[in-house]
Amino acid sequence: MTEDLIKKLTGKNKPDFEFAAQHLVDSADVEMFKALVEKDDFLFDFVKENVAQRIANAVNEGNYENLLKFLEFYSPSYDEVIISSLAKFADEDLTDEMLELFENGNNAQKTYCAKYFAYIQDPLAIELLKKNSYTEDDFLNSNCASTLGVMNEESSYKEALGKLKTGDEFEQLKAVKFLGAYGNSEAIPYLIEVMKTSTMSENIAGEIPYLADIFSILEQDKEGGLLIINNIVNGLGEIIPLSSVFDYELYEVFERLMHNAEDSCTAIVLLNANEKFDTLTENDEYLFDEDKNTKKEILDIKKLLGNIHKKELLGFVNAELREDSPFVYTALDFAQDMFAVRELLKCSNQTVIVKTAEVLKAHNELDDTSRQVALLKITDDNIKSIIRAL
Repeated sequence: MTEDLIKKLTGKNKPDFEFAAQHLVDSADVEMFKALVEKDDFLFDFVKENVAQRIANAVNEGNYENLLKFLEFYSPSYDEVIISSLAKFADEDLTDEMLELFENGNNAQKTYCAKYFAYIQDPLAIELLKKNSYTEDDFLNSNCASTLGVMNEESSYKEALGKLKTGDEFEQLKAVKFLGAYGNSEAIPYLIEVMKTSTMSENIAGEIPYLADIFSILEQDKEGGLLIINNIVNGLGEIIPLSSVFDYELYEVFERLMHNAEDSCTAIVLLNANEKFDTLTENDEYLFDEDKNTKKEILDIKKLLGNIHKKELLGFVNAELREDSPFVYTALDFAQDMFAVRELLKCSNQTVIVKTAEVLKAHNELDDTSRQVALLKITDDNIKSIIRAL
């Protein structure tokens, strides 16, 4: 029975899906909604969008309270339709009930409640929003931070900026995600600075374009914008979902960079992107589970990047073979001048030194003299062991 109703709700026959949607809401069919949520990963986005609209059409003043029974099962696909429908008919009693759920409900209920208070901006919810912004539940954290942003609650914003300065990278990443959801683009320069030194630079880069599009960031801070793109490229397929190429407008971004590839930072990013999209498409490992639109976009980007003037861009690489370049690690991957590479063994950054030694080894250029130069600069025993083993 439940499965049959879901087939009708997600299908194309108007009388069927209208009946199923009306049944869902009128009967407060919790089992049906739970089963629908469990299919989130198996339904196309356009199908879920259709279902959300069908649910919205079924809600009225006489049945809207039935939606409260669905709050036990969270879905990012249906939170907007459920909460906007509740907010449409909200009164003081409903808001009190949502406050009670926010305080004592399960994480799914709290996540819906956090979104509710973006519509009904009750100051009594602020402490609960702040309290639930750094949990182990990303959906709950995101909805809380987003609502605090809508409410322009400044103390939580300042607290997140403060967390960026801690030495704990996991705390920093939580703060980055908070700021990304909070939605104040003034945080971008602070996020870029943290990204430059973090071992989670790909994770951080993936959050920043949700505060402002990459084109805007490039206009404000070209080097910072290019570093964001470079880290996103590094993270694609491993840390960052491939479908994010649409969110970041990467095809259009690379198209613009290719028309203005006149500096070393841009050259490094394009070389890196070209190699990455070759890797993403050389077998089915990365694309197997992606939908046809994502596969097509990845292949289109690969084709676009196939038009770069690689020899010309490689001529820019040496300019980034310096310790203070945020692109030095990527530049080392494309370096051809081993004399310029060897000079980096004299720098003070131990991570750069070990990367340099690895590159020299890969080119059969790591002789005993180079190894000794590297070891003299290294104080970390683990890194010394790596270099001795090369």
